[in-house]
Amino acid sequence: MTTPDDFPVRYRFADADGVRVFYREAGNPANPTLLLLHGFPSSSHQFRDLIPLLADRFHLVAPDLPGFGFTEVPEARHYRYRFDSLAETLAAFVDVLGLERYALYVFDYGAPVGLRLALKYPERVTGLISQNGNAYLEGLGEAWAPVRAYWAEPSDENRQAMSEGMLTLEATRWQYLHGVKDPERVAPEGYYLDTLLMERPGNQAIQLDLFLDYANNLTRYPEFQAFFRQTQLPMLIIWGEHDPFFIPPGAHAYQRDNPNAVVELLDTGHFALETHVHHIAARIRAVIGSAITNPRTGIQNAP
Repeated sequence: MTTPDDFPVRYRFADADGVRVFYREAGNPANPTLLLLHGFPSSSHQFRDLIPLLADRFHLVAPDLPGFGFTEVPEARHYRYRFDSLAETLAAFVDVLGLERYALYVFDYGAPVGLRLALKYPERVTGLISQNGNAYLEGLGEAWAPVRAYWAEPSDENRQAMSEGMLTLEATRWQYLHGVKDPERVAPEGYYLDTLLMERPGNQAIQLDLFLDYANNLTRYPEFQAFFRQTQLPMLIIWGEHDPFFIPPGAHAYQRDNPNAVVELLDTGHFALETHVHHIAARIRAVIGSAITNPRTGIQNAP
């Protein structure tokens, strides 16, 4: 019987694209790699419980995107916080680490970033796990209404409204707890850590810039969908069905372009890992673990 001590998590930095990228890593690099991409307003911290559950079978790498977590962006870098930029930094990061084959786990913001990476290096992607990671217009819920207003008129007034409505402890706590049947299962350190990191000097402006740029992700959806159709990758689409931002039609839509995609709705909210981490780990083993191969030997991975 294995224990977490058999596959310890390492906390590291890599210099990529002029950015000091913080990342968590565990597992044997000879095993198939899972590249775990977090969403707003979190960081690789959201994978803290998932990584130990999979480290015996996979090599796991979870970076903090620029503007999130513990990744450091030097002021002299003059970084432009757009999704294209996040994807460019991620591409540089995987190159620095020498990741030549990986399955993607995408959540929230991690979806448009990771899928841009997939378009850049399609030959490297072995599978896709989308946990409330949207790629379809029908997946956008009513909670996007204030953001859409900001897109339509990026005035100082609407920018301030976004700050007050989305960048507070109350808003972040709501994202973690909305739609969760038993809120006592959700550890508070997640939403407190997210809030603390967003309070760093300049970070709220970064988040508001990304909210505005999110509109450009919608224009890339047809490209992402074409990638799904052309590759027919092993896919696990596992979704908190009470997520007010990314709603169940966005999960089911994946099967339109990849009929073999496994779609599963969970009785929880946006941050499904907070309540269903053991179930999600088991489903990754069953659906993805048995479908992708060892990047060095070509041997199929055991579930």
